[in-house]
Amino acid sequence: MKRYLLHIVLFFSLMQQFYSQEDGVVAFAIPVRNSLKFNKYIINPTFSFVREQNKYMSFTNKREWVGFENAPQTYLFSYSGRFRENVGASVGLFQQNYGVLTTFGGVLNFAYNAVLDREQNLTFGMNLAFYKSGLNEGSVITNFPDPSLNDIASNSVLAINPGINYGTGFFDFGLSFNNLVSYNLKSNKMIEDNPEQSIQAHMMYTGYLNGRGFFDESKFSGLIRSEFKKEKTVISGIMMMTIPKGVWAQAGYNTLYGVSGGIGFNLTNQISLEYNYEKAIGDLASFGNSHEITLAYKFKNNNRYLYSGDDDDGALITPNTKSKRPVANKKDSGKSDEEFRANRIAKAEAVAAAAKAEEDAKVKPETEVQEKVDDDAVKALAAEEKAKADELEKMRLAEEAQAKADEEARIKLAAMEAQAKAEEEARIKLAAAEAQAKADEEARIKLAAAEAQAKADEEARIKLAEEEALANEKVVDTTDSSMENLKESTKEYERIQQLLSKLKETVASKEKDLKDLKQENDLSEQGIYIEPKPFKSVSEENAELESLKSEIENVIAEQKEKIVQLENLYSERLQSIPNMNDSINVFYKNTIKDLKSEQSEVLSSKEELLNTLEDIQVKTEIERKRRIKRATYDNEQDRYLKDLATLNIIKQNTPQSEVPLKQEDFDFGEEQSNIQIIKGVSNVESGYYLVLAVHTDVAKRDEFLTKVVSAGLKDINFFYDVNTSKYFIYYEKYDDIAGATRALETKGTKVYNSKMSMVKIEN
Repeated sequence: MKRYLLHIVLFFSLMQQFYSQEDGVVAFAIPVRNSLKFNKYIINPTFSFVREQNKYMSFTNKREWVGFENAPQTYLFSYSGRFRENVGASVGLFQQNYGVLTTFGGVLNFAYNAVLDREQNLTFGMNLAFYKSGLNEGSVITNFPDPSLNDIASNSVLAINPGINYGTGFFDFGLSFNNLVSYNLKSNKMIEDNPEQSIQAHMMYTGYLNGRGFFDESKFSGLIRSEFKKEKTVISGIMMMTIPKGVWAQAGYNTLYGVSGGIGFNLTNQISLEYNYEKAIGDLASFGNSHEITLAYKFKNNNRYLYSGDDDDGALITPNTKSKRPVANKKDSGKSDEEFRANRIAKAEAVAAAAKAEEDAKVKPETEVQEKVDDDAVKALAAEEKAKADELEKMRLAEEAQAKADEEARIKLAAMEAQAKAEEEARIKLAAAEAQAKADEEARIKLAAAEAQAKADEEARIKLAEEEALANEKVVDTTDSSMENLKESTKEYERIQQLLSKLKETVASKEKDLKDLKQENDLSEQGIYIEPKPFKSVSEENAELESLKSEIENVIAEQKEKIVQLENLYSERLQSIPNMNDSINVFYKNTIKDLKSEQSEVLSSKEELLNTLEDIQVKTEIERKRRIKRATYDNEQDRYLKDLATLNIIKQNTPQSEVPLKQEDFDFGEEQSNIQIIKGVSNVESGYYLVLAVHTDVAKRDEFLTKVVSAGLKDINFFYDVNTSKYFIYYEKYDDIAGATRALETKGTKVYNSKMSMVKIEN
């Protein structure tokens, strides 16, 4: 019963699709896009000829998005391939099932090639498709007769897809126009706003691998194509490696449908099996994966066409036939290839001579003919023997000449090696002598430099001693004043430590307030109520904090100034007494170093406390907004009832517009992606919704609703997502992805449908 109910809901969803989306007309689109081996004429009409050598009969089944019940299925039977040196053709029958909707029809393909020169070809092709779409009554299960089934529309459509391809030795470039012409035979008019109408461009490479072993002479094919549709561009690529043993593998990527991979093999020389797997990604990831399987039969072909990409493939099962290659006579075994070839030529000349003699016998007397035949046979035999002798003599002379040349080359090589060895030994000895001389010179230079340095050091020491003695007589030490500066710096350090302690207390207090506020919010969401703490005066707290930060900055600035003064005193003393080992100089240096280290610690502590404080302030603001939002959430039901009343007033009091509205008259709000998932939406059921617009402002929401109703659509509704504070305006809801997808693809030309997108609600 549950399954019957699902089919009934799907049936009524499709009924609404038929009447609201151009009577259920669907575009011509067969989803065989992951193979470069079979059914290529669906990708581009010229591919029934381009790089083809044989004719195939194939049957393909593709199941898309198997994660959903009533997932789309496609069946395709084709007879396709190369029929003449410049002609390729195909004929196909297909059926596509989308739940209870079905499409059945056929495709005729013709491709003609014009040879430009030996390496250039220009191919023209066209696919002519005729199909019928409507309701598959065998898939509809109801418990009672329904007269409305007789009103389901059935459409017959004629579609034309032309294409062109320019080919060189290894590359192909081409265009095709998908659904260039789509004509509805029932309504006798062209189909407008076809979502599958596009211009497709491609580039294909076909080459071979040179090597050894299993992959030798393997063929590599790669195809890159782009489909330019009205509202989106789809880019895809696929590559295939074919091994001569009769096995091939494929891999591809499509920006809309995801990644794919496949493998195929020849069961016999004429029967092949191929499987392709497609994994959806991005917006379609939740739909599930797709599977495609093809069984094909290759017709034997005795012709070898030009501009083809097919080879003699092996198979898993091959017939055990005996070789028909002629076997050499025993007396010829052991001879070289040249001798065997000369012998075969001589015998062929003998056979020709015998044939000529037999022809002459037809017009001469029998006796004369016999004599002539015998004479010609003797001459032929003599010629054969002479050819053998001449060939053997040539081979003997060639061997002697080669042996002599080899010996002369060996002697020359030995002489060259001996000469090279002697030259290398002489070069090594010369390099060693030069290295020794260089080392001796460097040692002499180092010794002279060391003596000069020692002399200079002694002179500098004597001069320094004299300068120190003179400075001690003239300079009055300023140690007392510097000591006072050091005492003041110590007091500043103690003062700033007190201020930092006060700042730590402020940070700890604010952190405790944050924990209490978060605990209050967490318990409230669990249904546990505690008395909330009153909000503190944020302005008063900020004023106290800024005052404390300003006082800390002032003390740090004063300490920096004191350090600069000490550095100046130290610099002046060094000018007077430039002795780094002087006790007072050492004291200055160490004291300044300690003060700078203390200042660095203070700055680090200050920055750490301020960063922690900033983080606490951000989190506190979040928790305060959370507390406010929680307080307003209690009125969610009141808001829903108010929104419902507003919607009813708009529907009842809005007259239909006398002037047709345009797309620019509507404000669609925030533009959405192809599909998104929303959880926890109140007052609506789970399912797939076709959303027309999204607004956060209530006035803009009501303005859009009013214009849609005035345009003639009364069955309009919306739901509110409390997590994002957005209103989603819709008028169609589906229980399965297949029905929603078909409705989205055939949305029609209504102006309010221009920005339609799909939203899945999971409650």
